Amino acid sequence: MKIYLDYNATTPVREEVLELMFDIYRGDAANPSSIHFLGRQARKFVDEGREKVAAAIGAEPSEIVFTGGGTEADNMAIQGTAFALREEGNHIITQATEHHAVLNTCEFLEKHGFKVTYLPVDGEGLVDPAEVEKAIGAETILITIMTANNETGVIQPIEEIGEITRSRKVVFHTDAIQALGKIPFSVNDLKVDLLSLSAHKVYGPKGVGALYIRKGTRLRPLAYGGHHEGGKRPGTENVAGIAGFGLACELAAQELVESAAHLSILRDRLCGQISENISRVKLNGSPRLRLPNTLNLSFEFIEGEGILLGLEMKGIATASGSACTSGTLAPSHVLSAMGVPAALAQGSIRFSLGRENTVEDIDYTAKALVPIIQRLRDLSPFSEEDIN
Repeated sequence: MKIYLDYNATTPVREEVLELMFDIYRGDAANPSSIHFLGRQARKFVDEGREKVAAAIGAEPSEIVFTGGGTEADNMAIQGTAFALREEGNHIITQATEHHAVLNTCEFLEKHGFKVTYLPVDGEGLVDPAEVEKAIGAETILITIMTANNETGVIQPIEEIGEITRSRKVVFHTDAIQALGKIPFSVNDLKVDLLSLSAHKVYGPKGVGALYIRKGTRLRPLAYGGHHEGGKRPGTENVAGIAGFGLACELAAQELVESAAHLSILRDRLCGQISENISRVKLNGSPRLRLPNTLNLSFEFIEGEGILLGLEMKGIATASGSACTSGTLAPSHVLSAMGVPAALAQGSIRFSLGRENTVEDIDYTAKALVPIIQRLRDLSPFSEEDIN
């Protein structure tokens, strides 16, 4: 048996998306910037993809710029704004639990004369909008707060923060990569100026992302070349990838309500069975404000790596946190920022569910987990003193 419970790391490409992409790859090859009839056909695929991505977030097609992925979109938003507005100020506000695509970009900017405020979060992983407003000063040019956390699934109060940033006339960016296709939102409701997306989190291809740029928002390009993507991102567009991204967004939007309901039932079923059969388990993150597919749990007295290996031997693939930091033994920066003790954070597992998961998958996983946890606790050098 093979069970995949790591959908926040990446999603399998949908058959409908694969078919569309293969049809494009098998067809006549052409550059979408060419003016001949084959180039115009390629341009049509790009335009249709742009329209579908825009529709999924309530934007105008002209406000969508395609990138090579979500990390590039985050970099374009943050670096692009910082350098475009450098003469107006040098202060950026973010939060401690952001994805490293945001945190490492902010650290890079600190080395180039920018000042960054890293706001704390509470025990549920939520940032306080009042603290955001308090941090705004005369030199503040950008605020970047993610919509939903990739490790805990915690959903931030983006609309409330958007009200603040708009009233204070500060550019507002949100990384909505994990939120797309899981919860409903629109750029106008969120009141954001910039919003990052990624295709491979929504059953589309890897290597394709997008940045929403509200009309009138100033942004300096990361690279220079031709006048592709409205002069914001040079290079020949990934025609098949963009078309696939667009279709993935369209399908996700059509299925969002039903999918969210299904995933939340599975998530709660998994959490309930684990809680009933395993003692000393802690939920990480808000029990209310979180994605319907994400469950982050800490198992006391043991390390997450041992749990992962035990589950893998049972054919279950899951994660201890972000896929981008899976090679480190350091505790999750997200859980640390939430005040979770290091020893407890080391015993955390992120179960992220997807459209192909079933009740049978959940029941099998919950049952398999019981002897794994017991065996690891029997061997554990930790005690209650390490947790408290």
